[in-house]
Amino acid sequence: MLFKLKKLNLVLFLIISQITIGQEISKPIKYSAHNKGKIFFSFGGNRDKFSKSDIHFTGNNFDFTVYDAVAEDKPKGWNIDYINPTRMTIPQTNMKFGYFISDHYSISIGVDHMKYVFTQSQTANVSGYINLPASELGTNHNGNYNNMPVDFSDGTFLKFEHTNGLNYVNTEFARFDDVSNLFKLPNTDKFQINLTEGVGVGFLYPRTDATVLGKKEHDEFHIAGYGFSAKAGLNFNFFKYFFIQTELKGGYINMPDIQITYDNSEKASQHFMFIQSIISFGVNYKI
Repeated sequence: MLFKLKKLNLVLFLIISQITIGQEISKPIKYSAHNKGKIFFSFGGNRDKFSKSDIHFTGNNFDFTVYDAVAEDKPKGWNIDYINPTRMTIPQTNMKFGYFISDHYSISIGVDHMKYVFTQSQTANVSGYINLPASELGTNHNGNYNNMPVDFSDGTFLKFEHTNGLNYVNTEFARFDDVSNLFKLPNTDKFQINLTEGVGVGFLYPRTDATVLGKKEHDEFHIAGYGFSAKAGLNFNFFKYFFIQTELKGGYINMPDIQITYDNSEKASQHFMFIQSIISFGVNYKI
């Protein structure tokens, strides 16, 4: 009798176990539970801040440095140009394509299209010399400069912009962590919040609009240097496949080879820190 009772208990245990396992197997796994294998694309806009920088200009008849130059960005604001394919380079934009190599880590390539505008109304100190021949414009600025203040307001000495743009082409390695439980969200397939942070490295591919001492500008895309960056932000995922991401991104840019005229011997160089505030809209899909 005892043997039969034990046998019956064993049978009941196996039946209950199979039912429980079957229920667990049949329970749908949330799309948002795992990121590995997902690809994503995002597009958005930015606002930028730049540190002061020393800009060095050199050529056949000039060699001078503008110290502590101040620059600002050139925002477009909310505008249809963000989604107009023929005018998308006019606003300040961010574009990124990436892949999740695990649930928490992604790699991506992207372009941060910032705009850097030398503040025309500023007065800054200049050191060096200018000795242009009489046949060229800008001879009124000939002379030796020894940390002398120069008013740039009239634009005859210098106009200097990376407005199409200060293009930071970068590869980024980022981490994502689901923090939805902190907000007691019941279904992350409908709404999910992720904390993200990452680091990046890349090169600068600006189109520099510079008028130096009245010389004809170069104004063509050119690899001018390199940059490093780090970022932190929040990712808000909606209905599994769509997201909005806000980021604060800062870094260092060094451009030793900025083309300013069509004479390859005439160049500029500068390095500075930057910080971006970014908002992007995107989609993700598991392949």
